[in-house]
Amino acid sequence: MTDSEPAAEPAGEPAPEPAGEAGSGTPAPQAPERPAPALEAVRARRSWSKVTDEAPTRAELMPLISAAGRVADHSSLRPWRLIELRGADRERLGAAIAKAQGDDKPSAKPLRAPLLIAVVASIRKSDKVPAWEQEAVASGVAHVLSLLLDEAGWGVIWRTGHYTRSKAVAKAHGLGKDEVLLGWLYVGGKPSGKRPGRRKAVDARHHLSRMPRDKKSAKKKS
Repeated sequence: MTDSEPAAEPAGEPAPEPAGEAGSGTPAPQAPERPAPALEAVRARRSWSKVTDEAPTRAELMPLISAAGRVADHSSLRPWRLIELRGADRERLGAAIAKAQGDDKPSAKPLRAPLLIAVVASIRKSDKVPAWEQEAVASGVAHVLSLLLDEAGWGVIWRTGHYTRSKAVAKAHGLGKDEVLLGWLYVGGKPSGKRPGRRKAVDARHHLSRMPRDKKSAKKKS
């Protein structure tokens, strides 16, 4: 017998069963509870109205966008796209907002963050998926992306405005005739020592209900 061969069990004595297996009388050890990272990330997310001049690079955005694109998407139309605005892009947007509002001076709102991510719904021709549902997909991508950015350590807030659907702003973004702008994710660094915007806890009982009972069925039972 070589050193690599296991020693034989003594005759008539069964090999001992590992602890926790059937017949041992010892309960199987309970696996530690796995954390729910998605739940915790959602609970921790807050909007950051003020951010620093730091911003994620294009390379850092790519895996987050790829993950955000896995939202529910009827017929897998992928009816969305994102536009990143940095540097002078934000000034051009400020000029477009001013034109849409009839102001003389460019709006300074786009300068509140170093990176703006425009969320665009690109409506596809479909007999099964209406335009509103496709906009919902684009909105879902924006929500998930904002969550992923927050989890990655970036401050994010989703901003809109009545000028979002204006011709001047649409032209500045190079939107097609079948595209609509849903707003921008303002992204930057989280200021140290400052707290994000507060959010009140949601009481799910006010938002979850049952389908109304059929009146005819209710009368029969009564």
